[in-house]
Amino acid sequence: MAKKAATKKEFSVEDKLRALHQLQVVDSEIDKIRTVRGELPLEVQDLEDEIEGLDLRIGKMEEEIKTLDTDVSDRKNANKDAETAIAKYKEQQNNVRNNREFESISKEIEFQELEIKLNEKRTKEGKIKISNKKEILDEAKERRSFRAEDLKSKKAELDEIVAETQAQEEKLEKKSKSALKKLDDRLSAAYTRLRTSAHNGLSVVPVDRDSCGGCFNKIPPQRKLDIQAKKKVIACEHCGRILVPSQETED
Repeated sequence: MAKKAATKKEFSVEDKLRALHQLQVVDSEIDKIRTVRGELPLEVQDLEDEIEGLDLRIGKMEEEIKTLDTDVSDRKNANKDAETAIAKYKEQQNNVRNNREFESISKEIEFQELEIKLNEKRTKEGKIKISNKKEILDEAKERRSFRAEDLKSKKAELDEIVAETQAQEEKLEKKSKSALKKLDDRLSAAYTRLRTSAHNGLSVVPVDRDSCGGCFNKIPPQRKLDIQAKKKVIACEHCGRILVPSQETED
């Protein structure tokens, strides 16, 4: 680490300013390449997220339908058992010895008949729920299928653009890292911070017609002379961008 820091100190202010300008030029080229991709990476991510959400919804819906199907089946079986019980109770009524036994069995039959009616009602309600959920499920599956096709198309488009620009981007990224090595940690951090906060990604701008090339505010004559002298790193008093002489753009 100490050796690396010492190497960085060997660069003059003029070297650092040149490195800053080169770094900005290279990073701006990288930005242009990524701009070509436009919103595609975000669109692909959004589609992947939506499909993931649809998969979860479809899975949950299928599980709910399965549960409802099981409940309907169980109620049908329960009704068969109730009908069997009623037949048994009616047979027992033929052999009762008194009214008390007859009434007791009659209540059991009544209870089973009520259970049958309740099960029939719940079965009907369950079938309606199943029908509604299947309709929603079909819509979700159709949407998922449509989104999957859209994702496939967007991915193919993005992959094609990446394939065309990847080599150039990797080459520029190497240049960017090389230029960054000429800067000390403080200057590197300042460049990165400015680049992140600037809407156009410009951390380093030339003096253009006595004005900052970033915010276009006027630069005092003495400050302009200091910038041209390249003896120290000077930032714009208004936007904070690092200023370099206009001729740097011709180097």
